[in-house]
Amino acid sequence: MKNRINELLDEVSRMAAANAEELEALRIKYLSKKGLISELFNDFRNVANEEKREVGQLLNELKNSAQNKINDLKEAFSGSAQTDNKADLTRTSDPIKLGTRHPLSLTKNEIVDIFSRIGFTIAEGPEIEDDWHVFGALNFPPEHPARDMQDTFFIEQNPDVVLRTHTSSVQSRIMANTKPPIRMIFPGRVYRNEAISYRAHCFFHQVEGLYIDKNVSFADLKQALMYFAKEMFGEETEIRLRPSYFPFTEPSAEMDISCHICGGKGCPFCKHTGWVEILGCGMVDPNVLENCGIDSKVYSGYAFGMGVERITNLKYQVKDLRMFSENDVRFLGQFEAAH
Repeated sequence: MKNRINELLDEVSRMAAANAEELEALRIKYLSKKGLISELFNDFRNVANEEKREVGQLLNELKNSAQNKINDLKEAFSGSAQTDNKADLTRTSDPIKLGTRHPLSLTKNEIVDIFSRIGFTIAEGPEIEDDWHVFGALNFPPEHPARDMQDTFFIEQNPDVVLRTHTSSVQSRIMANTKPPIRMIFPGRVYRNEAISYRAHCFFHQVEGLYIDKNVSFADLKQALMYFAKEMFGEETEIRLRPSYFPFTEPSAEMDISCHICGGKGCPFCKHTGWVEILGCGMVDPNVLENCGIDSKVYSGYAFGMGVERITNLKYQVKDLRMFSENDVRFLGQFEAAH
């Protein structure tokens, strides 16, 4: 690898471009994610331990040399370019305001950060999925009535290809290709064929979690969710778990938190119950483990899933779900302080 690095250092030192197009081609060749230098960084893992220090220094020198050379050539072009641009006299004297993260991104990042503190890593998967990963592997047999719980967008040319209705499809992919223990969360966008209103949309965002290992119990699930609720909504938050049904978990439950508006005393926000539902959860059904090639007699696990819009509504009290996708800067500007 050292010989290859030295060869590229020599190439970089002799690099030249006649115009901006050639310069961009050189940048892509050497510095893009699939460029020659990135390939060397990917191969760095195969370098012997005793050589890693020296090779690492050479790699950094190569990357810096290439970046400096590109910058020098770019400055040469910009300095010699002749332009007819004139100052825009109608432009305001106020500086351009910096943007902020979308409220859904703020909430998703906070959820991911909370679970990362207790050992969860992130995995993502495709939004266009096959029927097996969305339904079949997760205990939804053909013609099973549970499939009617979700109005699915099917690809007309191929009914086995769908827009995923939940990020559980990433769970099935991970379980089929990863040996336990597994401790991951899966954020992403999902799609359901629903009428758009202030409380529903045809696309929304989820964060699901999965933990599979030996001797995982419902008590482990409850402890993880209690930690999440207190970190997200405050130390005084209480939780309760109500029996429910999901095809891929058994037993299943829905989790409520004490209303953080009224402190559990009852108000219009919680419909005077003192509780607000935030997610579904349960122990992974043994059939799901077996479908994905995991021995259910050795391993057990829990799963949970929550809507990012739901959590965002609870944190910021946004009453109309459509506001999240209309890109109204007056609405988005309210979250600058939360950035």
